[in-house]
Amino acid sequence: MTQAGGASIGRRVLFAGAAALGLTRRRNAVAADYPTRPVSIVVAGPPGGTTDFSARLIAAPLGERPGVPVIVENRAGGNGLVGVLSVIRAQPDGHVLLLGYCANLTGRPVVERRPEYDSRKDLAPVALLIEAPQVMMVHPSIPARTLAEFIAYARQHPGRINYASSGNGSMQHLGTELLKNRAGIDLVHVPYRGTGETMNDVLAGRIQFYMTTPPPALPFIREGKLHALAMASSRRHPSLPEVPTAEEAGLPGFSAEAWFGLFAPRGTPPVVIARLTQDCRAALEQQALQSRILEAGAFARYEDPATLAARIERELQDWAALVRAQNIQPD
Repeated sequence: MTQAGGASIGRRVLFAGAAALGLTRRRNAVAADYPTRPVSIVVAGPPGGTTDFSARLIAAPLGERPGVPVIVENRAGGNGLVGVLSVIRAQPDGHVLLLGYCANLTGRPVVERRPEYDSRKDLAPVALLIEAPQVMMVHPSIPARTLAEFIAYARQHPGRINYASSGNGSMQHLGTELLKNRAGIDLVHVPYRGTGETMNDVLAGRIQFYMTTPPPALPFIREGKLHALAMASSRRHPSLPEVPTAEEAGLPGFSAEAWFGLFAPRGTPPVVIARLTQDCRAALEQQALQSRILEAGAFARYEDPATLAARIERELQDWAALVRAQNIQPD
């Protein structure tokens, strides 16, 4: 190699190193400055549900750390589509985030014929925040106080029991379809637009079976207006210690837990994602926050972006298999 050639290579290496150093400094500056204005956490649904509860719960501690307000925005519509797309299309700078509900990310995309987004490509995971085991419950008009009694009753009355959900591909929908598949029963699906509207019809007896996360149902279960049959999870919950798991109630391996995590638009700088992930982890380590989540019927559960991404990939495959088995059709 000539001396001139060696000098040329050396200059290129020097320039490349300087460019990398400059990029690192710019990224560090972005992280140091972030956030520069109020941060919005978008909930792709109306107020009152567990997604909304999760967003408001995490917004306060996240707002304390950077010293900039964190605002929760409810953008309902299109079975979650409006809110999710608003985040995907937002400037990827960490100032617009999504409180992601698992159904919007792994359920509805496999039910829709032509989904309008790919949660693996269009969103960047920040952190898993909350796991909420779904509780299976019936209106008192149904003569069943255990899961086994309900399954026996449903087999005797095929197609005569209504169950509710917040739409095709929601966890209430897919979780109950999984129950139908595993228990060999026939229930009629009645989709709704939100938890509040659903609970009104469940309490009135127009819907006889409902599976949902505990927060919106706990008061009515404790008052005896609804009867809890089992938890659709592998563990009991302290808020309902007397309610057995599905396995304890005679349905081995059955689980349909909901989860909620924080996401940013794809393309958000990695240093901003790392900052948000760190803030989420620190918030979830607060004992007071953990206690509030437990009291509401859920579990604080931190997962880093890579682990959350793997969870999404796994669930997309599992729910797609159920959709095929149950011949679930799009709206």
